[in-house]
Formats: sequence, C-alpha cells, structure tokens
Amino acid sequence: MTKSPLPSVSAIVVTYYSGPSLHECLYALCVEKNISEIIVVNNGNTPDEVDWMTKFNAPDHCRYELVDGHGNIGFAAGVNLGVEHSNGENLLIINPDAVLRVKSISHLEAARLTGPSPCLVGGKLIYPSGREQRGGRRELLTPWRVFVTYSMLFKFERFAPAFRNMHRERDEEPDGPVPMPVVSGALCYISREDFDSVSGFDPDYFLHVEDIDLCRRVGEAGGQVIYTPLASALHYGSTSKVSATFVEWNKARGLAHYFATNANTKIGKFFGRSSILLFAPMLIFRSLVIRGYLNFRQLIRDAFRLGRKPTSTGK
Repeated sequence: MTKSPLPSVSAIVVTYYSGPSLHECLYALCVEKNISEIIVVNNGNTPDEVDWMTKFNAPDHCRYELVDGHGNIGFAAGVNLGVEHSNGENLLIINPDAVLRVKSISHLEAARLTGPSPCLVGGKLIYPSGREQRGGRRELLTPWRVFVTYSMLFKFERFAPAFRNMHRERDEEPDGPVPMPVVSGALCYISREDFDSVSGFDPDYFLHVEDIDLCRRVGEAGGQVIYTPLASALHYGSTSKVSATFVEWNKARGLAHYFATNANTKIGKFFGRSSILLFAPMLIFRSLVIRGYLNFRQLIRDAFRLGRKPTSTGK
C-alpha cells in the first residue's frame, strides 16, 4: 500500500536583525522536503540582509516569499501576517535563529494526529552545546509561578511543590509525544484550520508570552498542546540586535497583558495590568545580574589564559 503524503506545510519565519543564523535557518528548511513553502516576514534588517533575503533561491519543491515593508510589528503580528501570505494546509512556526533537524516535520505531524483539534505541537529546542534548552516544556502561568521562577525561588522546589519552576526541561524526557501545558513559539506546528479556529496569535503581545497565550486558548477550545522530543531544532537564541532591557521590558508587558486578559474580575484585571510594576524591575534586574556574572566569568577565563605560560616544545 502506498503511504499517503503529508499535508502541505508552510514555514513561517519572522526576522528582526537576526544575523547569520537566519541563513542557517532557511537552508535547513530547504533541506526538509516536507516543507512546501517558506514565508519570511521582515520586521527589520540591514540593507545587505534584506538584499540577501530578496535574492534567496529556494529549491524547486518549495515556494519562497519575502513579506516586507510593514516595519517592526512584533512577533505575534508578524506570524499572523506570514500566515495570511501562506497557502499550506499546516503551519510550521520557527524562529530565525533555529535550525530545524531533518525529518522533524514527519514527527510533528505524527504527534499532531494523536491529539484532539485544535492541536498545537512543539518540538525540542537544543543549545549549541547539545543540552536541552529552556522553554520547550513549560507550565501554564500564574502570578505566583512567574514570581517563583524569575526570583530563583524555584531552587527550593525539591523541598516544597509550591516553589515549582514553570520551566520543565530538567524533567525526565519522554520517549515520544506527550501532552504539555505550554510549548515554545520558537518551534511549533499546527494546522491552518486549527490556527484560524483560535484566531492565531494575539497581536497585542509584541515579544514573548504570545506562545503561552496561544497554548492556553488551544486548551480552552477543547484541544490539546503536545510536546515531542522526536522533532527538534538547534536554537542559538538572543541573536537579534536588541538590548536585553528591551527584551525584558516587553516580556513584563506580555505577562501583565496575559494576567489582565485572563482575570475574571475588575480587581483581577487591575492587578494584572499593575503586575508590570513588579515584573519589569524584577526581570530587568535579573537580566543585569546574569549578564554581569557572565561577563565576570569571561574576564576570569581571559585572565587565566593570559596568565598561562606557553609550554616549551623544543628538544
């Protein structure tokens, strides 16, 4: 019996000053024969990069389109715009700094068929070191869970469940597709019909949290979010030329919008909107501390290298 072909798949890539990683992303998508279309949404790039994207040649099996001229409209609105320009039955949403592993589409489709509609499937994100990256497996958000995660109180999770981290990449990895509250928008897969049924991404999210919101709405619609480690991508992360403060500020904005939108009372909505006053300073401070630590560690390493004397190789 002849095996039926997979549905046509449109890959949606939203780019903003993504750098050379975008090239790797697109080349990897071209290798995947199950991708019939690549839509690149340019939210902003250098003239040379735009020229490269304009002249990019996809293989014969894959239609390519560059969507340009709209400015930086954010990730969520950018994905929605890319979907409007696409024709595939299914959608692969992938970051411009993610390099898709070969045969991932077939694993994503197999996982999608195991869940009720609407069904959203996420894959495994991998650091260049080979370790599983944070974000691919997560819990749904609550204000307390966000506070515990970003204040580092999750370090006490082993002593009390109340301090459970929303990131679950340290959990034992499943052998195949499993239900998961939240997967990452850096690598996710959904049918066009299901994407439309939940109205796509909420464009009020500019950067971050839009994927958590989409997962929540899929579940509320009676569908299922699924994670499969069998589909994966190397994810460089943080390649766009934007300040860390800008990223953390928009993450805080997204969190506040999420909690205000999902609150059932006026008081809850007020506190949801006001939560930005807590989350913004906390996230920005946390980012500064992490960057300071990494810079200090690099300085120590550089000093150690300079202090070492070269080993004599003479006879």
